[in-house]
Amino acid sequence: MSETVETRRRRLLFRAEHRGFKEADLVIGGFARRNLPNMDSTALDEFEVLIETQDQELYAWIVGREPVPDEFRGPIFDALAASAVAVSRP
Repeated sequence: MSETVETRRRRLLFRAEHRGFKEADLVIGGFARRNLPNMDSTALDEFEVLIETQDQELYAWIVGREPVPDEFRGPIFDALAASAVAVSRP
């Protein structure tokens, strides 16, 4: 039996909010809470690939400490990185 879109969104939200360290939980989880409800299956696929990446590596890409490999670049990563910048501004 395949997973419904809503079940998938709930699973991805849980994974996004439980990354392993607080900063990633806040940035990635916050992004997921705001954006998952409006993502189509293509966007969900892209987001799922991103959150399967190691915590420290993904967070370093998001905050610009490390270059983002081309295979992880896309509209969802760009929106996630932009939201992290918006959150970090005073």
